[in-house]
Amino acid sequence: MTQVVILAGGMGTRLKEITGDLPKPLAPIDGTTLLGRQLELVAASAMTDVVILCGYKADVIAEYCGDGSKWGLNVRCVVEAGPRGTAGAVLDAMGELQDRFIVMYGDVVLDVDLDRLVAIHEKHAPAATLLVHPNDHPFDSDIVEVDRQGFVTQIRGYPHPPGLDLPNLVNAGLYVLERDALQGLQGLPEKPDFGKHVFAAMVAQGLRLYGYRSPEYIKDAGTPERLVKTGRDIASGKVAGLSLRNLAPAIFLDRDGVLNEEVGLISRPENLRLIPGVGEAVVRINRSAYRSVIITNQPVIARGDCTEDELQAIHNRLDTLLAAEHAYVDALYYCPHHPDKGFPGEVPELKFACECRKPEPGMIRKAAEELRIDLSRSWYIGDTTTDMELARRCGLNFILVETGHAGRDGKFPGEPQHRVRDLAAAVNLILGEPVAVAG
Repeated sequence: MTQVVILAGGMGTRLKEITGDLPKPLAPIDGTTLLGRQLELVAASAMTDVVILCGYKADVIAEYCGDGSKWGLNVRCVVEAGPRGTAGAVLDAMGELQDRFIVMYGDVVLDVDLDRLVAIHEKHAPAATLLVHPNDHPFDSDIVEVDRQGFVTQIRGYPHPPGLDLPNLVNAGLYVLERDALQGLQGLPEKPDFGKHVFAAMVAQGLRLYGYRSPEYIKDAGTPERLVKTGRDIASGKVAGLSLRNLAPAIFLDRDGVLNEEVGLISRPENLRLIPGVGEAVVRINRSAYRSVIITNQPVIARGDCTEDELQAIHNRLDTLLAAEHAYVDALYYCPHHPDKGFPGEVPELKFACECRKPEPGMIRKAAEELRIDLSRSWYIGDTTTDMELARRCGLNFILVETGHAGRDGKFPGEPQHRVRDLAAAVNLILGEPVAVAG
């Protein structure tokens, strides 16, 4: 059974105007406290054993929690001997910890399917699993780079080098750890931090870390402004709506001609340029109840025009351009295959008729399973009749935009349900605002 460890040692100086002398995890929010919400989240999972690592006002936290029985949990508080950093507190409490445990910070608001997180960890069997996600400020966040299987290759602390395109994949601050993997780590400072020190040491020493990408809500609530904002998100239903415990609608997006200019097959990052207005439109999706998912055919791989690593560089460029406008997409799925042979430099093993190349529904079905998407409430925005046919096969509402091919490819018959000028107009239509129609 997996244990849960909550880091609750901070004084919460920035929240003093709200909490007074109370420790930060007991800051009030939506009729309870930050810590109370977290214990409710654990109680909704299969996990029952919770260790709270306390520092400031540990006796107040212990009195608040009791033995955990009011949540149906077994809770005990362990008091730090002194400030030792987030990872130091865990390392000092190793004798209290089970073989596998989740670490969460006591000053965050989150609604994550913890059982699913643990199942992913068990499936891939790493030394640690980090929940990672895109956000609207990756420039001042720790970026996690992963390989095509999802294993961590590098963790880049901020500030990042100027002019470098990086994936918008941020360490969200929720981990599953194997206790044995923490023992014997070398070169840690006196007050080690998980993100800055422990995970870098684990990667350097050859341990495998897995990056679990999730669209679920997890945000720092450690300032008055953030506490108010996360409280509003709870009250609006956004926090619960993003949880993978629930089905949610999505807006599926074609890439070329919808997000970026249609310039033919893109095989170099410098050839990718956003269509004007796209960043603002994607921000509005990010603020809505919809997940945002790119679905794109990329035959450049099968044709030999670029490698999958080079395609990743192109998508890093897309992430960077969107992030400059505080926008992001929750996930991107691409098909590397192509059914036709005869291209110089082609990759033979990728030259076949697959189940993922649009209009085949493979990518949509995979996204629906992995992201818990309700297709009956979802939309597809594209610029071709191939996109229209994919939407039809998957039962999605469809909007054709007049950017890119504007439906002139003529590969499939029929008329789109909706035809509008661009992505901004399509998002307006979905979210119920006045829309500029095409023509």
